Formats: sequence, C-alpha cells, structure tokens
Amino acid sequence: MTLIDTPGMDSTATARKAMIDSQLRTSGVTAPFVVKRMGEVAREDFVPESARGVAYMDRAIPLGNGKALAAPLVHGKLLQEARPSADDHVIVVDGGSGYLAELVRPLAGSLKVLSPEEALAASRGGRKADLIMIDGAIEQMPDSLAKRLADDGRIVTGLVHDGITSIATGRKVGKGVAFLPLAEIGIPRLSAFDKPKGWSF
Repeated sequence: MTLIDTPGMDSTATARKAMIDSQLRTSGVTAPFVVKRMGEVAREDFVPESARGVAYMDRAIPLGNGKALAAPLVHGKLLQEARPSADDHVIVVDGGSGYLAELVRPLAGSLKVLSPEEALAASRGGRKADLIMIDGAIEQMPDSLAKRLADDGRIVTGLVHDGITSIATGRKVGKGVAFLPLAEIGIPRLSAFDKPKGWSF
C-alpha cells in the first residue's frame, strides 16, 4: 500500500509517503504489510516534541537517557525479516520509543513488550515467544531472554560485532540462539546487552 499524495494532505502524511518511497522501497523494503504499517503509524508521535519535524528523516533520533528511535529503514528491515503472523506470540524488547511495538501490534496473535532491563531479568514463566524482536543492536543474547523463546523460535534484532551493527536473524537451538547477520546498517546500541568488560594489563 502506498500513500496517495492528495491536495490538502498534511505535512506529516507527505513526509511519511516520502519515507516509504525514498527510504524503504529503494532499499528493498517492499513487503506490502510493512509498507502498510509504516504508512499507518505516525512516527512523530514517538519522539520528543522538538523532534517531530525530523521524525521521518533517515537517521536515528535521540530520545534522552541514552535511548533513541532508530532510522525508518531499520524498523522496515526488522519488520520485513520478522514477518509476524496471527499465530505468533511476539515479544518486543523496546528501545525506548514504543514505535516498533506499535508496528507489530495488529500483526501478531499476542504481544508482550519488555524493557531491556526486564528482558535481562529471569522469566516468571508463561507462554514462550514464537518470535522475539529487539529494537536496537546487542552484543550478546542473554540466557534470560533466550529462555523466553520457544524451541525453534525465531529472533530478529540488531547485532554488534567488532563495533559494526547489522540486522540479524536467529533461531533457538538447544538452550541458545544461533545468529545470521544479514546487512550492515546503523542501529542504536542497547548498552544493557553489552558484554562484560574484562581486565586488561
């Protein structure tokens, strides 16, 4: 679905259409369900008032306290790789904006949103996720989050390797998750998932 530019279309709707046409489509994000959701959800509602005018630019937007809303292309690629369905119980680890969770909400059978701190805490049981989506780049997958994923469940996230961030997909294998990096792209880093720094001499 492409937004149609019509007389009287407000500036944010025009910017949303431009985002889809010049950022998503030109970079291979063309799945109809992704285009539809990103055309429906107003990014400007997920940034500080002072940043509403740049909500659709091809860059991350600081939200304060070390958090950020990733560039539109990051969310488009995450959503296209994840392909959440009505059969999926989805966990979204929120990067601080709530935007990715809102994109996913009507596509999933059920949705649970966790902060990075909640994702690091031990699970209290309940239904395991068929799909986990992480709104940010992580250095490592903590056991506490892997345990929330069903056997053969899938994960889509940003991944940090040697200081480079990329979109990556993964599958639950045994007690851990095996990742496949797909495409390098700038993604805000979630420091809560950094590897512990060892001593150096």
